[in-house]
Amino acid sequence: MRFRVAAGLVFALLMFLIPLLALVGNVDMVQHSPREDASVPRASAPAGTGQAAPETDPPAPAASSGTTPAVTVADDGFRILDDRTGKVFEVSARDYVRGALAAEMPPTFHPEALKAQAVAAHTYALRLREQNRAAPDESLKGADFSADPQGWKSFTTEKLFRERYGDLADAYWKAICGAADEACPYLLTWEGEPIVAAYHSMSSGTTEDASNVWTGSEPYLVPVESFGDTLAPDYETTERFPVQEVAEKLQNAWPDISLGEDPAGWLKVTERSEGGYVTGMTAGDRAIHGKELRSLLGLRSSDFTVACDGASFTFTVRGYGHGVGLSQYGADYLARQGATFDEILAHYYPGATLGVIAGEAAS
Repeated sequence: MRFRVAAGLVFALLMFLIPLLALVGNVDMVQHSPREDASVPRASAPAGTGQAAPETDPPAPAASSGTTPAVTVADDGFRILDDRTGKVFEVSARDYVRGALAAEMPPTFHPEALKAQAVAAHTYALRLREQNRAAPDESLKGADFSADPQGWKSFTTEKLFRERYGDLADAYWKAICGAADEACPYLLTWEGEPIVAAYHSMSSGTTEDASNVWTGSEPYLVPVESFGDTLAPDYETTERFPVQEVAEKLQNAWPDISLGEDPAGWLKVTERSEGGYVTGMTAGDRAIHGKELRSLLGLRSSDFTVACDGASFTFTVRGYGHGVGLSQYGADYLARQGATFDEILAHYYPGATLGVIAGEAAS
């Protein structure tokens, strides 16, 4: 208990001090929050919209534990659909990893956490590319996947990054590029194929099994301990909704739903997963999944408790995101305890193999 309290105090102190140590500047621009459900890469920006980064050879792979096997996979860049413009553009693998990392994780996070996130984003993008090239989705207009660079969804450009961070941009962009370039040669595989490297902002303290969130499951997307999340800013939040608003949303979602006269009986949790997420509940006379109510009300996660005083519903919510795979705040905590990026990845994707893309091992 004393260790956890002490670790929590140190972690909280670092979260406040590290942004200020990076570079003196406007503290209001220090960092953005990690993406809530950040596991669906969408894309980078059209060529020419950002300032060109120096063309340097990527560093040689340097995972810290064991022998890293070579993996044969084409890594010649991505075709991406811009959600806002509707145009398809191409981006190199390295520039994609830089832009994805810039959009997905604050540059003030520990370098080992940044590298872990970069590997996850790169792996997931390769997975999507393989799937969509094998079975093209007409809505993507020939792209591998889509993104909203302007909205910082899964990718952003150096130009937008510099606009956001102002005087801090030089130091922060250097941190992003350093981590992204070191991580770019790596990917995570299962039976030789890129994994579904899902990730999210913070779990409830234990990550969630993929089968409780999506159809099907993956052997490497299972619950793991993520204590550091419980120390993260806004780990537990409270959200309130008037009874009438909840009634309207439930009736719009399920027109035939029957709600009793007493609002206190409308919503009841009946089942939770190992990680604490609501997997079963009743809404009026209907049995629903916690993720359905989360989506309906816009809750930060599906690990919640609910109370009703007759006039409003109060939800106490823990974590932020779907809870599957790598936790970004959890990764930062582990890194600050001394974990390397490959150890972080092994923790959040148990059983997956960290490999070096063939041709990169000799770089």
